[in-house]
Amino acid sequence: MRTLTVTGHGSASAVPDSAVVRVAAVQRGSSLTEALEGAESARARVVAVAAEHSVATRDLAIWPVHDDQGRPAGFEARHALAVSTTTVEQAGDLLAALAAEVGDRLVVEGVDLVVADPTAALGRAREAAYADATARAEHLASLAGAVLDRVQSIGEGAVPVGPPGGPVLAAAKADVGLQPGESTFTAALTVTWSLAD
Repeated sequence: MRTLTVTGHGSASAVPDSAVVRVAAVQRGSSLTEALEGAESARARVVAVAAEHSVATRDLAIWPVHDDQGRPAGFEARHALAVSTTTVEQAGDLLAALAAEVGDRLVVEGVDLVVADPTAALGRAREAAYADATARAEHLASLAGAVLDRVQSIGEGAVPVGPPGGPVLAAAKADVGLQPGESTFTAALTVTWSLAD
């Protein structure tokens, strides 16, 4: 039995509908205790402001700092947190509220805009990949003087996700606007057909 195996590729886009805000509560102090207590105080404020959202610690680090001449100048403590919001708009409101409450002890490390449920977009990407594989296979079969018969097997490759749409941050005073753009999902399908004359 003659067979033909072709890999097709497809993609589909979706608008991010939720966000993960990555922030850190930071404090410098003359002693390790002072730095740690200050960072903990700032972390508590972050958690209080973000009480309606899911908050998780990402990292806690303390290290010595030095002045321009390399002399010891105390310690810096950083408590990194990830705050998940169910809408993009909530992320913008949260950033503004955190800036107002935590002030200079807040470091915004980034905002990841995500598609909460990518199932539909991945389905469209697979459909596009199958159509691409079929078109390629039909062309190759015709070049060989054959036609496609039955599908013998279908295999799915790794499904990388494109970069998140944005975020584009526009800050004006205490207001933060986020434009989500689009996220691209891709699929690769390897399909084997039997060939008929």
